[in-house]
This record gives sequence, C-alpha cells and structure tokens, in this order.
Amino acid sequence: MENRILVDPEIMCGKPVIKGTRIPVYLILELLAAGYTIDKILETYPQLEKADIISALNYASRFMKYEENVIPFKTVQ
Repeated sequence: MENRILVDPEIMCGKPVIKGTRIPVYLILELLAAGYTIDKILETYPQLEKADIISALNYASRFMKYEENVIPFKTVQ
C-alpha cells in the first residue's frame, strides 16, 4: 500500500496525492471527517480503490506519529 501515495513537486505543489491522480490525501481525510463513508468516496471518485483510502489513512497516521509539536512555554503568573 505504500506505493499508492506520491509526493512530487510537479503535482499539486508537492502535496501527497493518490498515485495516478490529482486527489490529495488531505481531501480524503476531509471527506471522512465530514462523514463520508468509504463507499461514498469510492462512488464520488470512481478512479479510487479502497486500498487508496486505507493508504491515505496510513500515510496520515505515520505523518502524525513522527510530527514534532512545539509546545508553547507557559509562564506562571
């Protein structure tokens, strides 16, 4: 499933997309967050496969797992 996500500066300004499409990973995440089911996404974007959606979720999960968070310093008053 790893090879289903492509990051190429020539496609969508380097945003991660489903390989062979211009459908960005963030769009799939937004659709799921908005309540779309996998079946509804596949109906709306017939060029996708279920494995593409799973790959997008896995990609986002890995990205978040290794993302560094900057915690602002809180002063005590």
